[in-house]
Amino acid sequence: MSARPDAVLAYRRMDDGDLAQVAAIERTIYTHPWSRGNFADSLAAGYQCWVLEREHELVGYAVMMLAADEGHLLNLSIASEHQGQGLGADFVRFLLKVARDHGTQKIYLEVRPTNVRARALYERLGFTQIGVRRDYYPAAPGRREDAIVMERAV
Repeated sequence: MSARPDAVLAYRRMDDGDLAQVAAIERTIYTHPWSRGNFADSLAAGYQCWVLEREHELVGYAVMMLAADEGHLLNLSIASEHQGQGLGADFVRFLLKVARDHGTQKIYLEVRPTNVRARALYERLGFTQIGVRRDYYPAAPGRREDAIVMERAV
């Protein structure tokens, strides 16, 4: 399903003024969220940090690192009440264009095996599994979860 055709979507660079809202959304989505500091560090490092607004409401955000001819999608999130409307797929397509415009040849990402919706989204968009990082993600207290490593040509 794609985003409503009548909804006005806008992508813009994340800035310091977005950090509180981005961190708040992050905390509602994940059991082990990035901190506000993680996002601030990404901005300071010059990563590609973007927000997605729908009719002037911040509904998603992404952090992507581009270096040489490779990219690494570090975080892509859509607020829970806006999931399932095609916004994640639209956002990935936008980020692929950003990467392509920077001369990137391949994009990599990690995703939890238990995040079935995200895995299905990435597969639909042409990402393929190339490996597994053992015990990559924090999980239940005292436990870790593997990460599936995926790649896609830009």
